[in-house]
Amino acid sequence: MGLDKTVASAAEAVADISDGSSLAVGGFGLCGIPGTLIDALWQREVNDLGIVSNNCGVDDWGLGLLLAAGRISRMTSSYVGENKEFARQYLSGELEVELVPQGTLAERLRAGGTGIPAFYTPAGTGTQVGEGGLPWRYAADGSVAVASPAKETRDFGGRPHVLEHGITTDFALVRATIGDRHGNLVFRSSARNFNPLAAMAGRITVAEVDHLVEPGELDPDEVHLPGIFVQRVVRVSPGDPAAERRIERRTVRPEGGA
Repeated sequence: MGLDKTVASAAEAVADISDGSSLAVGGFGLCGIPGTLIDALWQREVNDLGIVSNNCGVDDWGLGLLLAAGRISRMTSSYVGENKEFARQYLSGELEVELVPQGTLAERLRAGGTGIPAFYTPAGTGTQVGEGGLPWRYAADGSVAVASPAKETRDFGGRPHVLEHGITTDFALVRATIGDRHGNLVFRSSARNFNPLAAMAGRITVAEVDHLVEPGELDPDEVHLPGIFVQRVVRVSPGDPAAERRIERRTVRPEGGA
């Protein structure tokens, strides 16, 4: 591959994602989600996807589109509270779910991306996170079909810690505000939540960017994620409805309020 990592379209960028692939997807709530890439993947009708992402969008947006179409078989997440279809599929046994403490999920992605196979953390000790028994998949009758296993524990400084494994995935989909043709990325504010980590974890990382610049235009001190972690870059078309920035839960002051 040459240094110019740009591809012509989102459809081309996700063309080799096949049934059964695992994906790390960036974003936090609906902030910084790679909506154009998700839409292109949804249009390809790829199935049996294993997704690692902080959450699964909402019922009609983001990863929620893939979920509603029955394309996701397993989610590894830390927060799923805004998606009713997610809850329905999980409780009915249609979807396998591994719930992970949010900080642990972030570190598992970072560890996988930097070649660290596992690490110990105090998060989850003394709970089902460490001791096992969290329902990963329910049976149709409501019983637990698959439960999380117990994790190895070890004391450090007189405090118990559980062993967590780093995460790597076949692909990663992320969104950045600015990217250059070499794949160096700059994220804006809360869009940095999980996007750089997801990008590090993917063996093939695809970044959609709002603004594409030429190599050398970015000050190295500005770069949040170096291009070594990115294999493909696609510029978001202005006005593309799939790239819309939605607000997950709009809260405004009542008219006439103080």
